[in-house]
Amino acid sequence: MSKISKTKESEWYKQASILSKALPFMQYYNMKNITIKLGGAAMGDKGLSTSFAKDIVLLKQVGINPLIVHGGGPRIKEMLEKLKVKTTKIDGLRITDNHSIPIIEMVLSGSINKEIVMEINKEGGRAIGLSGKDALLVKTSKLKNIKQKSLENKDLGFVGKPEKINKDFLEWCIDSNFIPIISPIGYGENFETYNVNADTMAGHIAPEIKSERLILLSDIRGVIDKKGNLLTHISIKEAEKLIRNGTITEGMIPKVETCIHAVKKGVKAAVILDGKLPHALLLEIFTEHGVGTLITK
Repeated sequence: MSKISKTKESEWYKQASILSKALPFMQYYNMKNITIKLGGAAMGDKGLSTSFAKDIVLLKQVGINPLIVHGGGPRIKEMLEKLKVKTTKIDGLRITDNHSIPIIEMVLSGSINKEIVMEINKEGGRAIGLSGKDALLVKTSKLKNIKQKSLENKDLGFVGKPEKINKDFLEWCIDSNFIPIISPIGYGENFETYNVNADTMAGHIAPEIKSERLILLSDIRGVIDKKGNLLTHISIKEAEKLIRNGTITEGMIPKVETCIHAVKKGVKAAVILDGKLPHALLLEIFTEHGVGTLITK
């Protein structure tokens, strides 16, 4: 047996092992929407990209409706450095000016988005690539200045926050059996382009389409306490306390705030987990305890 066929066989057995115990969960999630944020750091491995695409197609085949919002931080950083455009981040948000916004849009909507679309289509899915500009999907307002530890106000430039989601269009996509793949680019009041944090966009879309669950796939296991232990289940109140006392810092802040927002707006639960774990999606949805940090009311 060839090396390639052994790999495919191993993947099949992993999926089959998970699904053999998954019937109650399949019944629970049948015909329900799930919003998934695919982090840039979790997209670097080609094998994982293929595995993720297979899992998305499988979810659709068993009657679950996945919608994907993707990031692209590492690829954006690489392209900006290649073109010698300097940028910095504050609390996980990239300061975006006139020079960097077209590059960011090119990488997110023009490159990464279509790669994910084709990977899923190659596995038998019906993925459709979108940005917040398509069908006026995500109307965005400028994110107001935020404060660093230095207490100095910092203007983030063309960084936006979703204000209005064209949920009718997304519902049409889902009802038509398409799998929407959305890049986190929005449009403003005057149709200017905004860079939106992918976690934030996913967190605003999830309640609009009445998602049963919001899943944030990143390169981290979940929320870690000060002793280095994974917190498997926390409430909104506990999450807010962890932000205030400095346990949750930097790039984890927008992730956790996204989960809090989504759950407050009606999503049953939000999860942060390691997207580098093979079949992380299936393990989270189809097993009793999941594999990351679950945030609920």
